[in-house]
Amino acid sequence: AAAEVREVGAGLQISPNGAAVLKALGLWPAVAAAGVAARAVRLMAGPSGREVLRLDLGRLRPGQDWLFIHRQALVSALHAGAAAAGVRIETGVRVAALDSGAAVRLASGEVRAADLVVGADGLHSVVRQALNGGVAPFFTMQVAWRGVIADDDHAAVAEVHMGPGRHLVSYPLGGGLRNLVAVEARRTWAAEGWSHRDDPAAVRAAFAGFSPRVRTWLDRVDEVGLWGLFRHPVAPVWQRGGEVAILGDAAHPTLPFLAQGANLALEDAWGLAAAAMAPDRAGALSDWSAARKPRVARAVAGADRNARAYHLHRPWSDLAHLGLRGIGLLAPGLMLRRLDWLYGHDETADRERRR
Repeated sequence: AAAEVREVGAGLQISPNGAAVLKALGLWPAVAAAGVAARAVRLMAGPSGREVLRLDLGRLRPGQDWLFIHRQALVSALHAGAAAAGVRIETGVRVAALDSGAAVRLASGEVRAADLVVGADGLHSVVRQALNGGVAPFFTMQVAWRGVIADDDHAAVAEVHMGPGRHLVSYPLGGGLRNLVAVEARRTWAAEGWSHRDDPAAVRAAFAGFSPRVRTWLDRVDEVGLWGLFRHPVAPVWQRGGEVAILGDAAHPTLPFLAQGANLALEDAWGLAAAAMAPDRAGALSDWSAARKPRVARAVAGADRNARAYHLHRPWSDLAHLGLRGIGLLAPGLMLRRLDWLYGHDETADRERRR
C-alpha cells in the first residue's frame, strides 16, 4: 500500500529459528553483514541497574545465530531476494476487500484475480477479517515507546531493565546506533501501530526512577514513536481451500516481549510456500495451519507471561530476582534450555523431514 518499499520503526532481533529460514533462502550473508551478532541477553533491575541474570548466547547449539538488526536492513535484504527471484512488486496499491475465489478488490474498485491470495497484511488485516469476521482486540493497559539513538557502546548485548509497572529493552544496531523500546503499564489508551509520535519528555518522565544508564539513553532521544499494546487472539481460520491464506501478524499478532513477531512470520512464510507448491494445495494449507497453530499460540502466551514478569512490584520483584540470580549461579544454561522449543526449531528442516 505504501508508495515505495520502505520500513518505519527501528530494530528487531532475529533469533535462531528466524535465522534458519534466512539461511535456507540464501539471504543470511547479506542480513548478517548488516546486523550485530548477539552475544548475550542481560536482565537488569531497572531502578538499581544491578544485573539479575545473564543469558550467554554462546551456549546456543553450534550453527545457531542471534542477530540485532535495523528493520530497514532486513526489509532491504528480503526485497533484494524477492527481486532476484523474479517477483514483481507493485507499490501504491491498497486492498480494500477479499473478493470471491482467489481475488481481491482494490480501493480503486479494480478486482485482481490470482491462483492464491496470501494475506500478509498485518494487525489490521483485510484478509484475516474476511476469513474470521471482526474481533475487537483487548487493550493490555500497556503502551510502548520506540526510538533509536546514537551510541558508541558496541557491546553485542541486549539489556532488559525491569521495574514496577514498566521495563525498557535496548540493544546495539551497528553503525553507532542503539535501539530502545520502553513499555509502561497505564490505563490511558494509545492507538495501535508504531507510527504515532510522542514527546520524548513523556518517556523520560516514565523512567525517571531508573538507573543512570537508562536515563542517559533516554536523554539522547530526539524522536519517539508511541503505540498501545493490544492482545489479539490467534485467528481460528488461516486459509480458505487452496485459494486464500494468511500469515504473520495477520494470523497471530504477538506482544513484543519475546522478540518473535518477525521470526514467526519467517517460519510461516517458509511453510506456506511449501504448501502452496503441493499438488493438493488445499489439503497442504490445511495441514500447515493446523501444525503451526499450537506453536504460535505457545509463543504468544510466552510473550504475555514476560509482560507480567518484567513489571513486578516489590516485594515480589525482589523474590523473583533472587530466584533468577540463583538459577544464573547454579544452572547458567537452564533458561536457554527451557526455551529450546522456541529457538531450536528449524522450519526448513521440518519441511525436509516431511518430504
